[in-house]
Amino acid sequence: MNVVDLAHPAEEVAPRLLGAILTHETPEGTVSITITETEAYAGAADPASHAYRGRTPRNAVMFGPAGHLYVYRSHGLHWCANIVTGADGIATAVLIRAGKVIEGEDLARKRRGSKVESPRLARGPGNFCQALGITSEHNGTDLLTGASVTLSEGEPVPAALIRVGPRVGVSKAHDWQHRFFLAGDPTVSAYRLSPRAKPSAGA
Repeated sequence: MNVVDLAHPAEEVAPRLLGAILTHETPEGTVSITITETEAYAGAADPASHAYRGRTPRNAVMFGPAGHLYVYRSHGLHWCANIVTGADGIATAVLIRAGKVIEGEDLARKRRGSKVESPRLARGPGNFCQALGITSEHNGTDLLTGASVTLSEGEPVPAALIRVGPRVGVSKAHDWQHRFFLAGDPTVSAYRLSPRAKPSAGA
């Protein structure tokens, strides 16, 4: 995966990130996770995006360049990781919702809990970050230049395995078909409609 591949609208990049690998090297060890579920957020055109109302200190990383990690706190509890996409200056990003641990499972389980089953180690965006050891200190990391957190290509995913659906747990533009996931994969998180969701027009 390279900058050219990422420098497109989030809804185009999100399905192509399925099967890609995020790796984090730390003094504790290395964890690698194959991405199995993503969600696209289209910036100023997307009411559910953090960049919908423009640039702020919190969302500045989303404005590019592509290939950087945008990390934010969800509900004051969990860190969530997004891969910045699109043209420089236009805030689009792909939320990484779930994945399969392919290296460092013992370390991922240490971070998540000794009784967590393998398919659940990185299921859900907060769990994904916890298993990978991602926190606010990684906000802005360039995933393509050999930093401690890197993005790399994995095995190609057949188009027949990719499913598309509405985004999980958002109240605005929740019915946009911007969630992409691998059919039948046990690591994919369950769909949940926000109780505050209302019908919306859009992609």
